[in-house]
Amino acid sequence: MSSRLGFAACLMGLNIVGACTTSEREAPAAVPAKVAVAPLPSPSVTGPVLNADGTCSQTSAASATVIEPGIGECDLVRLKAKPATDVLIGEGRSGREVQVLYSEPGAKELYFFVNGRLDRIVKY
Repeated sequence: MSSRLGFAACLMGLNIVGACTTSEREAPAAVPAKVAVAPLPSPSVTGPVLNADGTCSQTSAASATVIEPGIGECDLVRLKAKPATDVLIGEGRSGREVQVLYSEPGAKELYFFVNGRLDRIVKY
């Protein structure tokens, strides 16, 4: 049997004696290279932000009147009317992440900011 016919029989799954034992094989298909995906740029922080000591980096326009999700870091300090007990600043997947702790009588309040905006409040 010709080697071409034997190779074709192997491809079709036919087990003709001696057809699938030849050393003639088709080269494996090339695996496409993985395409590197560039990470999306993190949203920039607009407006004044807190420094590590709890002070504002610049004066605020004082637009917020209530502590609620979406207000700025410095708006929280202005609305609380006292410095934070502790401030933790870091970089996360979303960009700038800030945790502001206020120790209140009888409870503690932890404010989580993402890119300069209040994301959530935890009271314990």
